[in-house]
Amino acid sequence: MKHQTLWAGIALAAALTAGSAGAQEMSFFRIGTGGTSGTYYPIGGLLANAISSPPGSRACDQGGSCGVPGLVASALSSNGSVANINAIAGGTLESGFSQSDVATWAYTGTGIWDGKPAVEKLRAIATLYPESIHLVASAESGVKSVADLKGKRVSMDEPGSGTLVDARIILEGYGLSQDDVKAEFLKPDQAADRMRDGAMDAFFFVGGYPAGAIAELASQHDVTIVPISCDEAPSICETYGFFSADMIPGGTYEGVAADTPTLSVGAQWITSADQPEDLIYGITKALWNENTRKQLDAGHAKGKSITLETALDGIGIPLHPGAEKFYKEAGLISE
Repeated sequence: MKHQTLWAGIALAAALTAGSAGAQEMSFFRIGTGGTSGTYYPIGGLLANAISSPPGSRACDQGGSCGVPGLVASALSSNGSVANINAIAGGTLESGFSQSDVATWAYTGTGIWDGKPAVEKLRAIATLYPESIHLVASAESGVKSVADLKGKRVSMDEPGSGTLVDARIILEGYGLSQDDVKAEFLKPDQAADRMRDGAMDAFFFVGGYPAGAIAELASQHDVTIVPISCDEAPSICETYGFFSADMIPGGTYEGVAADTPTLSVGAQWITSADQPEDLIYGITKALWNENTRKQLDAGHAKGKSITLETALDGIGIPLHPGAEKFYKEAGLISE
């Protein structure tokens, strides 16, 4: 509740300032993130700060906020990609973060959205950073490759999660199915607890590295990060365009000295086609200005990975017209 109280205070201060300043209107813009211990939540806080410019704020060219005039943005914790998309579709969030695969499935009514109405108004603002697929194995399990998972106790993540679908795709790419492993369906921190107790051989996790639950586990238990690549399993990348080649650097986790090849999906900032073009244009412009760059670089380990050059990577849904307008002006999209 602390962040909501904080934003209520900011909103009240902004309202009082607006009253005294007179003209400028105030508007609110929420960003659905993830759990408070993950990467989405702190990144959401940085971006909310970057795009906000409450009434009465000093102008950008005078050393003040370079956000959208009159906008008060807030980052809200949530259950992640699926919850954010549902909230955007239902109009209870203006925007949110999602894995690129989940956004694509929602827009097309496929994957974990199969049998549900497609979220046809879903639109992209930007790809932010890569979310690496971690396949964590206990060193004592002897698992060195995805193929070694056969017959092992493997947590695939929770039902309804994007990670679960990704895990099934990866098993299939290596000639296995969920039925070939002793599958369990736990959150990463629960799976890590089970591994620590000797009751889990491996688990999947999708997220920016370093992941807290894995770092904590690796400091107490010998683990390996299992390589995943489309060189070994080409059907994965041939069939699913939202995957990109990635690398988890050696030393990211205690006891894992070597670089580990893996795949990633993009963490994307998404919104609804119902949001005004001018507003999303202003937000996209604020996201990519020099002041925001400084905040991202200093504010979080993943901030440096959020770059204009990769803003359109792996986007499988339409861009919001306001974002598209900005990228055309920036020369990333030809007219």
